[in-house]
Amino acid sequence: MFGITFPELMVILVVALVVVGPEQLPKLARTLGMLWSRAQRYVNGVKADIARDMAVDEFREMQARVRQEALDAERSLQQGVNSASHAVNRQVQEINETAARPLPPAEPPKPAAEK
Repeated sequence: MFGITFPELMVILVVALVVVGPEQLPKLARTLGMLWSRAQRYVNGVKADIARDMAVDEFREMQARVRQEALDAERSLQQGVNSASHAVNRQVQEINETAARPLPPAEPPKPAAEK
């Protein structure tokens, strides 16, 4: 993570042993380990929060797209229903106009030709 190699780590441990002393080194190591784990938990918590927020934002965007598509589909369906209703009304009107016209007078039957 920080690019510390094994020889560099050994130098750091030797300096810590000299500066802190052999009695306090285990306590210092334990304290540093606890601080390191707390920092990792904090960073992981922040990452999880960011991921959750991104997921919520993506969900809201998807919800808005679905809503818009549903509205578009509803408008299209309503236009189709209006168009079909208008066509049916025209047909009914034509049928009513045809039914209201008087029938032409019937021609008398012609006698059948004899053989």
